Amino acid sequence: MNVLVFGRTGQVASELARIAPEARFVGREEADLAQPAACARLIAESGAKIVINAAAYTAVDRAESEEDIATLINGAAPSAMAAAARRIGAAFVHISTDYVFDGSGKTPWPADAPVGPISAYGRSKLAGEDGVRAADGAYAILRTSWVFSAHGSNFLKTMLRLAGTHETLRVVADQVGGPTPASDLARAVLEIGRQLVAHPELSGTYHFSAAPDVSWADFARKIFAQAGCPTTVADIATADYPTPARRPMNSRLDCSRTETVFGLQRPDWKNGITKVLKEMDAMP
Repeated sequence: MNVLVFGRTGQVASELARIAPEARFVGREEADLAQPAACARLIAESGAKIVINAAAYTAVDRAESEEDIATLINGAAPSAMAAAARRIGAAFVHISTDYVFDGSGKTPWPADAPVGPISAYGRSKLAGEDGVRAADGAYAILRTSWVFSAHGSNFLKTMLRLAGTHETLRVVADQVGGPTPASDLARAVLEIGRQLVAHPELSGTYHFSAAPDVSWADFARKIFAQAGCPTTVADIATADYPTPARRPMNSRLDCSRTETVFGLQRPDWKNGITKVLKEMDAMP
């Protein structure tokens, strides 16, 4: 099946390249998301049956001072992509985020819960979601959280890097979510795309994150335990680690709709840590 992926070197795109090497992957030099019309033209000429947007503006803190460019890339670009995919009859799968919620409470967010982003990044991603829905094609918006892998920048790699120079690390303990291996997310994205081709009536907004939900601090502890690292973790509050952008305190995602509709169960992020550590050990 003809699959077009926006993104080449990111975490999810790298994993998609492993499981769908026959897909066409386009990077910024070929399709800059800051030029939505160019992305739409590429789709129009692609003949793709599935279009996956695995690219985004992800600098959460920098977005506070660059909201216009973040909204162009995360909002206008996927909106134009979804419209172009509809015109050629392709299924469009767009990766979104828990940051579209305000992070209140302790209950997992259902896919149809009211949104209320508290950061520029969250607002930019919500703009993309709204544009994808408005395109009215065959689509899936897949919200996820706390993605990690052996590629790119992510929490797991940051913790291991800092552990090399610190006996103890202070890590936020009052934000809770589901760390998600990029490999599992990539498989979910591809499977959803394939099912949408056959059943466009399944279009909608879905959640996919790994289980069980955990705090950043406890996630760090498990990383160190599995890596055999002696570094200890000291719990701190979000207020003790101020950042330009506010983070959701509650990033728990209710993924039951994704399981019911697509048959995709939440993976165990602890198994994901094991696989990522093995991959990192094998790297030159």
